Amino acid sequence: MVDGDVDDLRDAVEPLARLRARHGTYFVTGNHEYISGADQWIEHVRRMGWLPLENARAQLPGFTLARVNDFEGDATGRGPDFAKALDDRDPALATVLLAHQPVAVHEAVRYGFDLQLSGHTHGGQLWPFTYAAEAVNPTVAGLERYGDTQLYVSRGAGAWGPPTRVGAPSDVTIVQLASRQA
Repeated sequence: MVDGDVDDLRDAVEPLARLRARHGTYFVTGNHEYISGADQWIEHVRRMGWLPLENARAQLPGFTLARVNDFEGDATGRGPDFAKALDDRDPALATVLLAHQPVAVHEAVRYGFDLQLSGHTHGGQLWPFTYAAEAVNPTVAGLERYGDTQLYVSRGAGAWGPPTRVGAPSDVTIVQLASRQA
C-alpha cells in the first residue's frame, strides 16, 4: 500500500479509512511496508478500522480468506507461514489467499489454495523494467492457472519510484466470487 513512514503518509492514506465492506476490510503487507516498518503500518490500519491478517485466516460466508506475510518479512523472522494461515480451516470451503508477491503461488499450489490475489509487480510499470518483472514473477498481470490454483495479479493504482507508467496502465480490480453450489 505504501512506501514510507506513517508520519509522512498519514494524510495520503486517510481517505482509505472510509472504505467499508460487509465482511471487513483486510490489509496485506507488502515488501515496502517491511522496508518502511511493517509494525507502524499494521497498527495504523487497525486504527483505520481495517483487519490486518498476519499469517492468519478469516472465515467469511462461503469461503476462507487467508493471508500470508510478505517474503520481505523473512529478514526479521516474520515471513510467510502458509501452514499457520490455513490452521484449522474447513477443507470443504474454497480458500482465497492474499499474498502480495505472485511468486507465492508455488506454495499456494502446494497448500491447496483455490485462488491467490496478488499485486507487487505494477504490471511491469515502465518499459524496459517489464522484462525484469517478467523474469522474477510467474505472472505480471491478469489471471492464470497453476495446477488447481488460480492466480490473479493486479497492476495496482500507483507506481514505485518515478510516478510514470509505460505499457502497464494502472488498474483497480473488483473480484466477485461466486459459488458453483449457489
